[in-house]
Amino acid sequence: MRAAAALALAVIAALAAAELVMQPAMGTRLQLALFFAGSAAAVAAAAWWLRRRAARISRLSRTIVALAAGALLAVGAAVTAASGLMFLSSHDLQLLWIVLGFALVLALVFAASVADPLTGDLRNIAAAARRVGSGDLTARTGVERPDEVGTVAAALDEMAARLASVEQEREREHEARRAFFAAVGHDLRTPLAALRAAVEALRDGVAADPDRYLRSMEKDVEALATLAEDLFVLARLESGNLDLELVPVDVAELADESIEALRPVASRRDVRLTLETQGHVRALGGPEALGRVIRNLVDNAIRHSPPGGEVIVRVEGNGAALVRVIDEGPGFPADFLERAFQSFSRSDEARTRDAGGAGLGLAIAEGFVRAHGGSIWADPGPGGRVAFRVPVPAID
Repeated sequence: MRAAAALALAVIAALAAAELVMQPAMGTRLQLALFFAGSAAAVAAAAWWLRRRAARISRLSRTIVALAAGALLAVGAAVTAASGLMFLSSHDLQLLWIVLGFALVLALVFAASVADPLTGDLRNIAAAARRVGSGDLTARTGVERPDEVGTVAAALDEMAARLASVEQEREREHEARRAFFAAVGHDLRTPLAALRAAVEALRDGVAADPDRYLRSMEKDVEALATLAEDLFVLARLESGNLDLELVPVDVAELADESIEALRPVASRRDVRLTLETQGHVRALGGPEALGRVIRNLVDNAIRHSPPGGEVIVRVEGNGAALVRVIDEGPGFPADFLERAFQSFSRSDEARTRDAGGAGLGLAIAEGFVRAHGGSIWADPGPGGRVAFRVPVPAID
């Protein structure tokens, strides 16, 4: 439809130009109208035929050459048809055809020269697409053009880069997931093995101090119950199936309660706990959830502080409740800071059983903070530096 409209406009424009410049007689005006209309019809028919044939041509370069030849032949046919109106002699008409033949050769050479780089770029794009389809996500087209072909090449390169990034992330998550389940398996095997040994000793009557065995079994059962509860909470956080009743709370008070609860643990490891706050810091949250976040962060800091070290809990309020937990331990590896709280990113030292604990504290803390609409992050050292921020209640 657009081509037909363009041809119609061309006929009208040509007639208007002839009328303006030549002011032809009525007979000449009719001949010009028939010539222009016939030429437009011939071009439309030739274009329709070439389009049908172009769909069957296997190479783009041949299509471009065919289109260039067709365009020049259309011009030649129009000039030949107009020769009667121009009263050209047979000698002049022969010379005109010789010039048109030479122009046809030039057009074919020009079209072929233009088509070769284009088809080469398209071959590169096709080769890169096949390599990406076979799994080689490092494949790139190497094509840089400002036209539509360059746009397609850039889109393919961007797709391959994104697929490579997703694949790398999937591999990292798979490795972290494997390490996570290995750590959980270790946490399960250790108390279960101790329980089995204690039960066998009590059953066989070889336990010299049954009360001591029972106390040890009670600790192992408590460790298993804690691990099961942590896994249950983490599963709810991962699925988003956690209902929190958000109420105004004093984060400084929650931090003080968490420090008092963990002071015996810190004393056994010869670690000092210090709370730094300028008074009440209000926030909007669940008291138990926020308290657990602070306890998890402080407990993790205690476990990685050297004997004689200090853990500082700093609570600030400036548009939001901000809690920082700082210890004198080794801190997080630099390449782990950005994913320290991601799901299943638990392969670092701070999340293993080696220093005690189930290794789920930071993941659970991240889930609770996210459920509050806040954010949590780890900063570079020296020492371990973890902080989180939660919104403050609106003031009516």
